[in-house]
Amino acid sequence: MNPQGALVFLLDFAFSTYIFIVLNRFVLQLARADFYNPISQFVLKATNPLLKPLRRIIPGYGGLDVASLVLVVVLIMLKAVLILGIQVGGFPAGIGGQLVIYSLQELASLILNYVFWAVLIRVILSWVAPDPYNPVVRVIVQVTEPIMAPIRKLLPPMGGFDLSPLIVLLGIQLLQILFKLH
Repeated sequence: MNPQGALVFLLDFAFSTYIFIVLNRFVLQLARADFYNPISQFVLKATNPLLKPLRRIIPGYGGLDVASLVLVVVLIMLKAVLILGIQVGGFPAGIGGQLVIYSLQELASLILNYVFWAVLIRVILSWVAPDPYNPVVRVIVQVTEPIMAPIRKLLPPMGGFDLSPLIVLLGIQLLQILFKLH
């Protein structure tokens, strides 16, 4: 029986899920996705309790929802501190700087993984020709199109094949390797 391991698992799951939802809010706003979509409505309702007060302190900048990014970083830091506190039984001295660097690396990794999986899901969906009015399909297309459209313009037509997802996925993998974000 390992109650400490179970607690770490539950904390990790709860924080990771909420971090993903807040990151979703940032990406949906960045991609200018339809906020009347049921998925977008869920994300709004799940994140508003923490983001509304935070937005009074941290305004947006240049069309970016800075408050949601700050909330993601704070949640990553809080998750790391809580899990470290449970596993080690305390907090090492001088961990502040390392925690900030870890949180920023984790944020970059999360964003790259988010885009990777969104593009991969879009590719898989293109094989089965889903209903274009399905809320999940619409969100995936709205999130990935701003990334894939510029690449599609650079590539010449390839006999009906869209190679832009392949270029995006390779680019993400390259960035993860270069910056050691795995």
